[in-house]
Amino acid sequence: MISDSIGDMLTIIRNGYAARLKSVKIPTSKMKSALAGVLKGEGYVVDYSNDERTLEVKLRYVAVPNSLAKQPVLTGIARVSKPGLRVYRDSGKMPRVFGGLGTVIVSTSKGLMTAKEAKKQNVGGELVCKVW
Repeated sequence: MISDSIGDMLTIIRNGYAARLKSVKIPTSKMKSALAGVLKGEGYVVDYSNDERTLEVKLRYVAVPNSLAKQPVLTGIARVSKPGLRVYRDSGKMPRVFGGLGTVIVSTSKGLMTAKEAKKQNVGGELVCKVW
């Protein structure tokens, strides 16, 4: 049996935005905390807090002109590298999402970072997910 804890985290966040929740709780791990940190750094989530067993991610919404409801900042999130098919790229071939409007998160030897940072630091790695 193969379980994909990162894919589960991304699904929980996606469903939280669809249900208009203020925050979601996820079972914690170091990789998930690092992923939440990158999402916070890119402005897709407000904040995250790490407990012994749970990671709480506070979701970000923005006010849209001529609308009473706030819209989610994150409109899509997709897993790229899966347990059955890992996807690796070197620093020169990092992909872009929507012409640079989205973000690709990469797991490198220097930790989790965006594709832009990986390209700057000239390191490649495993493509974890795309966010837009």
